[in-house]
Amino acid sequence: MTRTTIRQARPTDAAALAELAAETFPLACPPSTTAEAIAEFIAANFTVERFTEYLADADRILVVAEAGIVDDDSGTGELVGYTMLIAGDPTDADVAAAVTTRPTIELSKFYTRKVLHGTGSVAGPLMTGTLEAAEATGVAAVWLGVNEENERAIRFYEKHGFVKSGRKHFRLGDRDEDDWVLVRPAAATPA
Repeated sequence: MTRTTIRQARPTDAAALAELAAETFPLACPPSTTAEAIAEFIAANFTVERFTEYLADADRILVVAEAGIVDDDSGTGELVGYTMLIAGDPTDADVAAAVTTRPTIELSKFYTRKVLHGTGSVAGPLMTGTLEAAEATGVAAVWLGVNEENERAIRFYEKHGFVKSGRKHFRLGDRDEDDWVLVRPAAATPA
């Protein structure tokens, strides 16, 4: 029998995180995004080396959802989702204007394998674990950027207490994408 465990990522997860990120990042891209732009972004941001750096960065917290055997706490299960939190005030002017509560932390990544979308088995528990990790840092708010065309993700975030507070741009390939900035006060109760 298997279960899903939510835990902080370990340095030994770098390769599995790189594989998971390469699989899941394209799922959040607008349909107009070229395969070349997606491949370039993955090559620059989701390699084993980059995840090794992310895991060693004191300003980042990575949380994973791991499917494994009930009696096996060895961390040898399959990673089926992950998130990345980045501490610090926003440096983008549009985000800084939209996120006025301080201190804050960015929910920079939130991805699960496509086969698990809509099952309720991973994303909800992963969000709960991620928000607990964020709030443990003492922040007053959590914020994220989500492509304005990603209606499914927007509904999910709103269900978990995030509200639209502004917009920002995200460069992907040779295009500027429009993102909503969503904010959630720390210790907010999900809807």
